[in-house]
Amino acid sequence: MFNKQLSFLDGILAKNSAHTFCKIILNCAVTLLSEYHRSLRLIRVFNGVILVKNHQRSERYVCKKSTNLQFNVMTKEKYPHLLAPLDLGFTTLKNRVLMGSMHTGLEEGDPKILAAYFAERARGQVGLIVTGGISPNHAGVVKPMAAQLKKKSQIAHHKIVTDAVHKEGGKICMQILHAGRYAYVPYCVSPSSSKSPISMFKAWKLPNFMINWTINDYANSAHLAQQAGYDGIEIMGSEGYLINQFIATRTNKRTDKWGGSYENRIRFALEIVRKTRAKVGKNFIIIFRLSMLDLVEDGSTWDEVVQLAKSLEEAGVTILNTGIGWHEARVPTISTRVPRAAFAWVTEKMKGEVSIPLIATNRINMPDVAEDILATGKADMVSMARPFLADPEIVLKAMEGREDEINTCIACNQACLDHVFDQKKVSCLVNPRAGHETVLNYLSTNNKKKIAVVGAGPAGLSASTVAASRGHEVTLFDASHEIGGQFNMAKQVPGKEEFYETIRYFKRQIELTGVNLQLNTKVNAEDLIGKFDEVILATGIQPRVIKLEGEDHPKALTYIEVLRDKKPVGLKVAIIGAGGIGFDVAEYLSHEGLAPSVDIPTYMSEWGVDMNLKNRSGLMKPKVHPSSREIYLLQRKKKKVGGGLGKTTGFGHRASLKKKKVQMLNGISYQKIDDQGLHVTIDDKAQILDVDHVIICAGQLPLKTLQAPLQAAGVNVHLIGGADVASELDAKRAIKQGAYLAAEI
Repeated sequence: MFNKQLSFLDGILAKNSAHTFCKIILNCAVTLLSEYHRSLRLIRVFNGVILVKNHQRSERYVCKKSTNLQFNVMTKEKYPHLLAPLDLGFTTLKNRVLMGSMHTGLEEGDPKILAAYFAERARGQVGLIVTGGISPNHAGVVKPMAAQLKKKSQIAHHKIVTDAVHKEGGKICMQILHAGRYAYVPYCVSPSSSKSPISMFKAWKLPNFMINWTINDYANSAHLAQQAGYDGIEIMGSEGYLINQFIATRTNKRTDKWGGSYENRIRFALEIVRKTRAKVGKNFIIIFRLSMLDLVEDGSTWDEVVQLAKSLEEAGVTILNTGIGWHEARVPTISTRVPRAAFAWVTEKMKGEVSIPLIATNRINMPDVAEDILATGKADMVSMARPFLADPEIVLKAMEGREDEINTCIACNQACLDHVFDQKKVSCLVNPRAGHETVLNYLSTNNKKKIAVVGAGPAGLSASTVAASRGHEVTLFDASHEIGGQFNMAKQVPGKEEFYETIRYFKRQIELTGVNLQLNTKVNAEDLIGKFDEVILATGIQPRVIKLEGEDHPKALTYIEVLRDKKPVGLKVAIIGAGGIGFDVAEYLSHEGLAPSVDIPTYMSEWGVDMNLKNRSGLMKPKVHPSSREIYLLQRKKKKVGGGLGKTTGFGHRASLKKKKVQMLNGISYQKIDDQGLHVTIDDKAQILDVDHVIICAGQLPLKTLQAPLQAAGVNVHLIGGADVASELDAKRAIKQGAYLAAEI
């Protein structure tokens, strides 16, 4: 703890317009002031100027007459390692947190939008930011028209970003990424001609002269980045991109000086670093993202990884960042089913092999997780990427003892990585402002209203807390005894334990923003008419009833009866519907004991990751533990089962259920449910699935019975979330709808 001198107005605080809480601040005692500090997000006080941030709104107050007060501010006691500075010799990072690289889709657009995005994270006190991947040349772009930095005329675009970050006291590195055979362009290149499973195009073999050109392009791009004001660069050498493709025999079949022996295969990476260091000088950060665990066939051995790490240090690298898995690896490495800090042990094994700082990465989403990694000596820094989408103030909140206010990344990938692969701009399921900082702002209202929000699921929680933060008087009703809606079912599914965090976050936001929460309260139209200026219906969905003979048979259950009501389920089960809900129910029923998502050794064993690193690429034979239940996951469509799941998570869902011996069948026609089980037709053949229960996950319908009577009474009614469109429990859309509506009212 430390005492901080604050200069406050003794009598009058001047601002462009009067504000109620100015007077409150002036008259409060020290302890009360501390509480206001928490809720108003006080960020700076100096020279008689108070800068206050209240839910994305910054305000400036100038003192006319001063007196001194002291109050205690929590600082580094709880996170001494996380918040400790890191001396790099020629510069010092304010703490040990790296905002890892993420392509956002903003890189190619208006630089002011990207600048606002990064500036907000810099203002949140992150130690060092790394941009999304920028190609050093035309051949290296990830997709057509993707961002490049190869000529001086492009410097001005980047200078807008670096100036914005530096203005907020931050530091930023530009990631240089050549996609190689991962590029979505017909002219993609690789060490050898080959086609990756994630691009439709076969890569051309790089001729010798182009290899030398490419090395020079990296160094040139780094030099241009330096001129643009970046504090350093990160060279992307992992995740299966071009440099990684040179290193691994999986993709490098060359017999010249760039292939064959390991020394030849790492030549490309080392030449890039040497040329880059010579170009930028010694006082410029060079991070190299090293693939320490390839998780694909014919990758590197651990001894080879260590050899390369030592050579990279000798070549002039400042910091080594950990890369885990190629994009085509069949081991989930960042999704919500992956345990927190699941791969920090890999970075720990590199400790002692090099003397430069090491960064641990993957599924580090909270300050306590990061602090433990650093305190136990596993790494010198931690990389958090998606957590800065969820909450740009994650470091600031840790500094100020406000961890309970952190909007935790739940690693769902639905609005970030899935958007990247769909060529959309990145955002965040739990924070729709991410990537939209210039258009979605929760400004104080000049027209305070009484607002009723019915339904405390994701949509209602989002709408009510945003509206209240803007100054509206909000009452939130829910018939349940707890907030969260269908998140309370999702959080029970193995691999979705992080959903508890979102409910925890909204519970705290309700307290901070002053929402009047009314649980165990089922409202009707008469309770609302004439009492509120606006009514927001976030009443969710109801399961769709399918027309199937025997749907009321004792064997038939809905997913709500299974997940919420905990009705007993037998050992032989058929699940009708293979969407997200069907997969969740299958996961829920097929797991016994400790979920791999909360136990690192169990996870690594189940997915075939060698924690002893004796095997090439870190792969070993998975230890499969079939479910004690016999489960059928059925789909009416003849397409791939679960084809509508997210691109970055769908394979993990399917692979997990295969490990549990769940039978996933498509092209099913349902006939009836009776004492014998479920009667179906598969490939024009009638069959009876002898099951104890049939669980129906066949879609939902909006639950909006209050809409008609409220509209008839002339009430301003708004529908959001499932009450508006009952798709696959779309929390991304629900939270976004709630936020945008509340920002406009």
